[in-house]
Amino acid sequence: MPEHPGTDRRIPLPRPGRGARRARLAEILRVDHAGEFGAVKIYEAQQRVFALAPGKADIAADMAEMKAGEQVHKDRFDALLTQHRVRPTALLPLWSIAATGLGTVTALMGEKAAHACTEAVEAVIEQHYADQIEELKDRDPELAAELTKFREEELAHHDHAIEHGSREAPAYRLLSAVIQAGCKVAIKVSERV
Repeated sequence: MPEHPGTDRRIPLPRPGRGARRARLAEILRVDHAGEFGAVKIYEAQQRVFALAPGKADIAADMAEMKAGEQVHKDRFDALLTQHRVRPTALLPLWSIAATGLGTVTALMGEKAAHACTEAVEAVIEQHYADQIEELKDRDPELAAELTKFREEELAHHDHAIEHGSREAPAYRLLSAVIQAGCKVAIKVSERV
């Protein structure tokens, strides 16, 4: 994909042919739904681990609050998929297992690792939403506005994670790199499958 002039965003060129816009909208909605589905599963797993750990009620509540925000996003994408007659990714069962596993493992590693997971995921999602907003701002300003709101909320989670010690997690750089790489692969695959 070429870079958009004047930014470091990677915006796909419009596809030629009949139905190209609809196909691209389907990709956007499918991948965004998958991402929000995964985020709900990650926070749900982290909340479950912390809720069972003595003295971790505060972080369990924190994860529950972030999960609730992601659930609002997922519910909106559920509605948009129905409205535009777009099927969700066929890989939702796999993403459920992967996200639940990621949430569980990072929570078992401790609070800072759970926050490192949030920071890594939200960094990728924020960039992904920013690219979509740039792509859609003229063609579908209403959807671009919704994505802008969601992006701001994802950035709030990102910043919250940093404020709560994400960068002090064990093997932070490696953990972050692996999570971000996994998110990028999931994005590419979910657009298509």
